[in-house]
Amino acid sequence: MGWDTWNHFGCNVDEDTIVSAANAIVQNNLTQFGYEYVIIDDCWQAPSRDNQTGAPVADPTKFPNGMEYLSNKIHSMGLKFGIYSDAGTLTCGGHFGSLGYEEIDAKTYAEWGADYLKYDNCYNEGLAGTPHISHERYANMSRALNVTGRPILYSMCSWGEDGPWNYAQTIANSWRISGDVMDSFDRYDERCPCTSVIDCKLPGFHCAVSRIIDFAAPLGQKAGPGHWNDLDMLEVGNGGMSFEEYRTHFSMWSILKSPLILGNDVTNMTNETMTIITNTAIIAINQDAAGSPANRMWKRSISQGGETSLWAGALVNNTFVFALLNTSPVNQTVEIDFVDVFFDQGPAYQTQPYEVFDLWQKDDSGNWGKNIGTIQGGMNVTIGIHQTMVWKAVPAPQASTKRNYAEL
Repeated sequence: MGWDTWNHFGCNVDEDTIVSAANAIVQNNLTQFGYEYVIIDDCWQAPSRDNQTGAPVADPTKFPNGMEYLSNKIHSMGLKFGIYSDAGTLTCGGHFGSLGYEEIDAKTYAEWGADYLKYDNCYNEGLAGTPHISHERYANMSRALNVTGRPILYSMCSWGEDGPWNYAQTIANSWRISGDVMDSFDRYDERCPCTSVIDCKLPGFHCAVSRIIDFAAPLGQKAGPGHWNDLDMLEVGNGGMSFEEYRTHFSMWSILKSPLILGNDVTNMTNETMTIITNTAIIAINQDAAGSPANRMWKRSISQGGETSLWAGALVNNTFVFALLNTSPVNQTVEIDFVDVFFDQGPAYQTQPYEVFDLWQKDDSGNWGKNIGTIQGGMNVTIGIHQTMVWKAVPAPQASTKRNYAEL
């Protein structure tokens, strides 16, 4: 969990931008919710490397005190420092990349005190096309980082090219599954042309949130503790979606166990944005120690467009999460059958009662996760346009009083 410059600032980054954001993270108490990485994305680089050592150099105008100074300042705030590079000759912004310079770059990042590396995929010299070729290109940086002896979270940004979910578990901590997200819920864009990331030949960019959710649906089986599907940075707070759409964005990234990397201007956030990104119950699902992404149990087309879909997953201590997503342009009334929710667990789980908590409602003490009662068999719900409803289910003692199905 953390914050990255790219979605909001793009190439307009400098030392003041980073320090201001880090201060805002601390002042808004975001650290208590788990946000800890401050990541400088592309365009921090000088026009060229050090002409004697070949080491990477920061732009002296944007970062006059250098990266080690900035890293130390961020660490002094109790935060962690992240940096960006590219597994190509150039970065996506046209600055020097790390292809062929993996050892000197990893060594330099470690000397700067980096805790995180986002590693992109532009200008890769055609070193892609099979999982083996992509694996070797990204493994070169993985090995170089390991040699430094410094723990650096390795975030591959290969856009799902060559199916990193099949090979990256042993070399990286996370891998992007698709082209770049855009700040739109369901707008179609030809620049994100694939309808599935399985064998997608052009990941592109400008991928709507609902498109990326579809991309992620079959990939949960490949993720787990220490190796995650990365659905891209969050757009929450950037202004292109409604409150409900941003809640869906945050909810689905959380239950699918994507890294939660903020991409907004954290120095200027609305109360709505703060409400979404500080929901402790949703964050707890994302950070659950079992590390098991939710699975899509069914998807049903709606005549007016879009779908409803049911998602469910296991948590620690024999507890569970399930969610209902409505991508259609109209409200929907849906019957949720616990046979579907607990399909993976079998008949005994499908028929027993559960204490159910609505994770987007607060209880009487003001804590996220209101207990809506003991429920058995299923529940009827009405869900709004582009809304996601998320519940936690805890097996109830068999002797407890059950709510009548018709009352729900």
